[in-house]
Amino acid sequence: MSTSPKFWNKAAAGYAKRPIDNIESYEHTLSRTRSYLNSGQRVLEIGCGTGSTALLLAHEVEHFTAADYSSEMINIGIEKAQNQGVTNLEFLNADVFDDRLVTGGYDVVMAHNLLHLLENIPQTIARVSELLKPEGVFISKTPCIADRMAYMMPLIAVMRWIGKAPYVDSLKSAHLESMIEDENFEIVEASSFSQKAISRYIVAKKKH
Repeated sequence: MSTSPKFWNKAAAGYAKRPIDNIESYEHTLSRTRSYLNSGQRVLEIGCGTGSTALLLAHEVEHFTAADYSSEMINIGIEKAQNQGVTNLEFLNADVFDDRLVTGGYDVVMAHNLLHLLENIPQTIARVSELLKPEGVFISKTPCIADRMAYMMPLIAVMRWIGKAPYVDSLKSAHLESMIEDENFEIVEASSFSQKAISRYIVAKKKH
């Protein structure tokens, strides 16, 4: 990831207060994700932000690890979990390559609104495969800007240059799905909430 934690640490407080852009789409994502969860699983979410999704899903599983490389995002998540009395949710200030994450230790790995912010997407997906148990599930939702909004990339580049935006990859959904399949995964579900939506929801199973 090219953007330093400093960018996200600075953005954390505002990010935590920002309302969800499309609540109907978000609820649909939660519903689909819950269908892959059960009470015996150990789940990891990478790029968890302030833990909003983790807090909603943690009670569905045995143990939930929420990781983000922004310490301020993690601090907010810890406070929210304490206030809500969620005890099976562990917050970790880490990226996906951190040695504290257990190789082969997770039934499900999630990455919501993360992959488009990375410069090392194939390496990240390969690491996810390492972290999953055999036939584990990788669940992601990713804005694929090149599908419908490629015209936004010059503006994003300018905003990044002045420090107002992070790195953003102009992904196509088909390319993202190919990258996932290339790293030992079989896609079992891939959809967009609507014809106008730029985010691609993908569920992939580790082959072996």
